[in-house]
Amino acid sequence: MKLTVYYDGQFWVGVLEVNDNGKLKAGRFIFGSEPKDNEILEFIQKNIYEVTNKLSQQVDIKISSDRRVNPKRLARQAAHELRMKGISSYAQEALKLENEKRKKEKQVYTRQQRDEMKERKRELRLQKAKAKHRGK
Repeated sequence: MKLTVYYDGQFWVGVLEVNDNGKLKAGRFIFGSEPKDNEILEFIQKNIYEVTNKLSQQVDIKISSDRRVNPKRLARQAAHELRMKGISSYAQEALKLENEKRKKEKQVYTRQQRDEMKERKRELRLQKAKAKHRGK
């Protein structure tokens, strides 16, 4: 699991990447203003469970072999990740899939609500028409 906090130009955003046996799930959490260390720890202790439970879309990633890494190479990799701004392309793809899924769910929901509203209006029109003819 990896949490990356960065400034996207408007808000401070935390991207949570969960790697589970070659499958990567990613979720976003918007902090708003610049988070302090204790706010990030509080997020990890309290809200991280909610964010991980909402994740359903996953992306296949390449698993690197678990062999011993040279300490100098490891230090270079850590420095590279600190220099990197933003998130990995796998995480971006997972976030994109998650957003598309939510968009489709919302479209289905709004279509259903619109159809129900049309049906209600139709029933009201029919009731009014019957009420007009009832007195004659």
